Amino acid sequence: MGAAQDAGLRLVGVFVAPGSPGSLASLLAALAIGGLFLLMTRRPGKRPVPVKVLVRALMPRRLWASASGRTDIGFFLFNVVLFGGLFGWAIASQAVISGWLLEGMRAGLGEGPGSVIGPVGALIVGTVALFLTGELAYWTIHFLSHRIPWMWEIHKVHHSAEHLSPLTNFRVHPIEGVLFANLLAVMMGTANAVLTWALGEPAGAFTVWDRNVIALAGLYAVQHLQHSHLWITFPGVLGRVVYSPAHHQIHHSTNPAHFGSNLGSLTTLWDWLFGTLYTPDRTKMALEFGLEPGESKHETVMEGMVLPVARAAGLGRRPVGEAEA
Repeated sequence: MGAAQDAGLRLVGVFVAPGSPGSLASLLAALAIGGLFLLMTRRPGKRPVPVKVLVRALMPRRLWASASGRTDIGFFLFNVVLFGGLFGWAIASQAVISGWLLEGMRAGLGEGPGSVIGPVGALIVGTVALFLTGELAYWTIHFLSHRIPWMWEIHKVHHSAEHLSPLTNFRVHPIEGVLFANLLAVMMGTANAVLTWALGEPAGAFTVWDRNVIALAGLYAVQHLQHSHLWITFPGVLGRVVYSPAHHQIHHSTNPAHFGSNLGSLTTLWDWLFGTLYTPDRTKMALEFGLEPGESKHETVMEGMVLPVARAAGLGRRPVGEAEA
């Protein structure tokens, strides 16, 4: 199979596979939820909204016609076509790490307590625990990316987006993807081994389309909308447990009061525990996105690939100042 054909198949796979982070099914679900939100928040007595007007409200031209939007498209194609997906770069193997640790625990601690809650109970516990472990891995790499100078230079590529759209999810430097994929493999492998030893059953998550069902629900319900212009907040307790789109828009804000906040992905648990949670109000905030004046906007994929590495290579180990966080 030729390289072009292989790249084409990867691109098609991202759109077709229902569990893919860029699947058409999940994007259409986001559009439907976003459209429903716009219709429900209109003032009473307004005339029906024509479909064309609704589509323009959901997908304003700036999302693909601006320099920032075109860069998002470029990074999407670069990461999917050339690297086969953002999360496929792990050098460490989750299964290998889990096997090594489980073998070591059994050698040093014995076989464990035996079956405690049975296979069904172990599956339920594993689904929740492994989801939370993945969320902790995301929070950890995100926190470090905002605190360690050379990692911040790499992470700036994502924050250079001046307009947020679902494709901004793919505006990530390959080095950041490699770091996250390997940390995720180590933490998930460790959690799997501990759960298997403690529960006396093979630990694992209940998956649909090769994704943890909790993460899959988040993908279809809210994850695409987190990188959007729609100010959607969640009421009450839900807003303190699940990330709304407004939570993540605050994270991308250029307001210094918002720097380093809301570092998680789907659940606010780790931000709440570590003191980085910023809960949005229902009233829409006037936010600007992007980097500070004078910073490179990474308006081409080549610039976004090369410049961060050059800058990171010249940095020391000093903590990132507030103006950079």
